[in-house]
Amino acid sequence: MSRVRVKICGVRSLEEARAASDAGADAIGFNFWPESLRYIAPEAAREIISGLPPLIACIGVFVNEERESIIDIASQVGLSAVQLHGDESPDFCARLDSVKIIKAFRVGEGFDVGVIEKYDVSAALLDTRIKGSYGGTGQRFDWSVALEAKKRAPVILAGGLTIENVADAIRQVSPMAIDVCSGVEASPGSKDLDKLRRFMNEVARANQEYTARGVK
Repeated sequence: MSRVRVKICGVRSLEEARAASDAGADAIGFNFWPESLRYIAPEAAREIISGLPPLIACIGVFVNEERESIIDIASQVGLSAVQLHGDESPDFCARLDSVKIIKAFRVGEGFDVGVIEKYDVSAALLDTRIKGSYGGTGQRFDWSVALEAKKRAPVILAGGLTIENVADAIRQVSPMAIDVCSGVEASPGSKDLDKLRRFMNEVARANQEYTARGVK
């Protein structure tokens, strides 16, 4: 029985990345959208990645970026996969066949879960739709949408996950993975390492229950 994996997103320093890795995170997310408070330059991300254990996945977050730029940064930095968090079309994703893709979908009122089936990607990340934002809002959506989405693709659950609710998220949704950003921050773009460790402790506890009950 596989446990629910964890991605810590919006990492901007080697100290944060190592703390996440040491606490048991499976993946580190680097935000390459220049308008984000969590933006990191590709050169800085590459330096951080060079100081991480070899088996931790490194994911690059992009928002409406040009195809050539995504491919170039993924190669330059050494990314395991790219997370497309903008308005990228199924055709755009299909033309990025040289890298593994996580496509983010912003869930709000009237969200059509069926749209996920139009995308040939490795996983669907579900985040909360907030007007004018492309993620990292710290707000959650109706998790019943994630249960429907699981019928269409492997799901990474994001949006408002915290120390207080992550165990419930694992119990109720049993996603492939969870993605946390603002829930382990002291302020936008700066991780609270104590919160991060406490979050991962909650995940470990919930995962122990999850694997014990044998949920598929």
